[in-house]
This record gives sequence, C-alpha cells and structure tokens, in this order.
Amino acid sequence: MKTIPAIVVGTGFGSRVHVPALRAAGFEVVALVGRNEEKLARKAADNAIPAHFTDLGEAISATGAELVTIATTPDTHAPLAHQAIDRGCHVLCEKPYAFDAAEGEALVAAAERERIVHMVAHEFRWLPERALFGRAIHEGLIGEPRFLAMDQFIPFCADPSARLPSWWFEKGAGGGWLGAGGSHLIDQIRDWFGDFHSLSANLFTVSDRPEGAEDSYSMRFVMKNGMEGSLQQSAGAWGPPASLCRCAGTKGSVWIDGGKVFLADDTGTRQLEVPPELELPKPPHTDDPATAKRLAQFELGPFTRLAETMKDRIEGRPAQGCVTPPTFHDGLACMKIMDAMRISAAQGGVLQTLP
Repeated sequence: MKTIPAIVVGTGFGSRVHVPALRAAGFEVVALVGRNEEKLARKAADNAIPAHFTDLGEAISATGAELVTIATTPDTHAPLAHQAIDRGCHVLCEKPYAFDAAEGEALVAAAERERIVHMVAHEFRWLPERALFGRAIHEGLIGEPRFLAMDQFIPFCADPSARLPSWWFEKGAGGGWLGAGGSHLIDQIRDWFGDFHSLSANLFTVSDRPEGAEDSYSMRFVMKNGMEGSLQQSAGAWGPPASLCRCAGTKGSVWIDGGKVFLADDTGTRQLEVPPELELPKPPHTDDPATAKRLAQFELGPFTRLAETMKDRIEGRPAQGCVTPPTFHDGLACMKIMDAMRISAAQGGVLQTLP
C-alpha cells in the first residue's frame, strides 16, 4: 500500500510534534506551510521536509497531499480546514478546532459532505492513566459515577516575563487557557461520561500580567447521566504542578496520582496496572532520560497514537486499540461547552443548559 502524503501547517508545535508523530505512524510529510518564509525554510531544513509554502492551496496542488494537519492559531483553524476539505484532503486539526460553535458546525457539515476523515487533536485521550481511568468507569468498577473533581495548578503562564507566543493572550486570536488547556479536559470528561447537561463557569486571570485572555477558569457542571462535577485549572500558578482527578461512584472511587491509577471499594485500595494495549510507543532515541520521558508521555507518544488512528481510518480499517478517536463531532460538542462557559462567565456565572 502506498505511503500517504501529508502537509503540516504550522512551524511551532506542528514542526516539533506533528511531523515526527506523522512519520512514526507511517505518513510521508511532503511539505510544511507557514507565514514566514525565512522561518519556513529553516524549519523545513531542520526536519528534512522537501518543500515549504506560504499558501496551503498551492502546497496541496504541488504535492498531491491527501492529509493536512493544522497547528496554527485557533482563529485560523476553520479557514485552513475548509481549504483542505474543499480540495478533498483529510484533516487533523489542533484544538480548539474552530473559533466558536458556529464555525464548528460549518466545518462538520463540510467534512461530512466531502466524506473526508476528520479528527481533532485531543491526543491526551491516549495517555495511559486517562485511558485506564475511563476503562475502570466503563467497566463499572465504581458503580454509578456520582461526582467528579478535576483541579490543576500549572506554572506555565505564572511569570509575566516568560517568553510565550503573544497570541496566547489575545482573545481575537483564540487565545486563553480555556481553549489551550480546558478543551482537552472538557473533551476528556465527555469521553468518560457522555454529554453535559448544564454548567456555571468563570474565566479569570491569576498571574500578574496585563488584561487579556484568561489564564484560569472554573466550572461546576451536571452531566446528562446525572453526575455532578467541578473543573478548575490555572496556568498562572507559581510552584510545581499539582493536580486532582478523582471520581466517586456508588460502589467505589477511582483517581489518578502521579501518573498512576488507583481504585478504592469495599475490598480496599489498589493500584490498577496499565495493560499492554494502553501503553504508548517507545520514544525516539535520546541520551537524556528526562527528555525521553517527556517525549513519550506528554507529546509524541499520544500524538503518534492519534496519527496511527488517522491512518487506519484513511485506509479504511477500523481504529486499533481501545481509545475512541476524537472527530469534528467531538470538537463541535467541546466548542458548544466552551461557548456556554464564556456566556456564563460574562453573566456572572449564570447557569447555562446545553442542548
């Protein structure tokens, strides 16, 4: 079977993660697309990519690419995805895959009309601890889930002098931690428990930086299955990262601690072992163990699994493994929740009911 040619749009995360993950999954990366010619040439050379372009349409025509992956600012996702879809390309888009739900609905309609394979980069569904956490719930090990708490303190934006892309803090570009980090957790909750019923939310800034897009958010919610929960995350918190992910059910509780999954019920407390089918691929060779662990657990490993699933779908095979791949439909559901959160926050936390 021939190798599928792919184009990566984006010289940051696209070059650093999309390119090696696609290659590990068996795609041929034939071109890199970006806005800055000088940077494009350098990144293409550094990653041994044979061609680079500043126009996606030109890149598709010149290379005959069948897959386009998009890793640009959120405000550009929908226009780029439409360009790819209109030319019959399959699309893997970073999250949030649209600026709002209206853009998202148009993308779903276009993708379904053209019958292309479409996915959103919620690669953390493949993190072993998250997949195992979800399996424990789906297998009924805690009975009926009743309450979920997810809280994270992250120092990513804490220091105002840290060098970060300016668009991260620009609302007009789709910046803000709700889209950057919250979209992943919202998607994960949907994957574990189904659809949201209602929510109340706030968006705010913890770090000492000028007013702009939020670096923190909080939400209380009720799922359609009746489970209640809370989700809070700050990327502006000084100190080492800290997190809580715990679900209490009628027959037990399951939680994640230090990348390990634990279960407590009437028989006691025990650690759940990660089965082979949930393990990530080995990281690329490096002499630095810390770098190897980072690449395996948080970047290339999960994204490689996502790319492998994309390839299976393009070639007409059912997805391998036990993780449900995130499509544009999931991206749209996530956008609707984030839109509701923004409306709630703008109205002082007024309760919003999801359709």
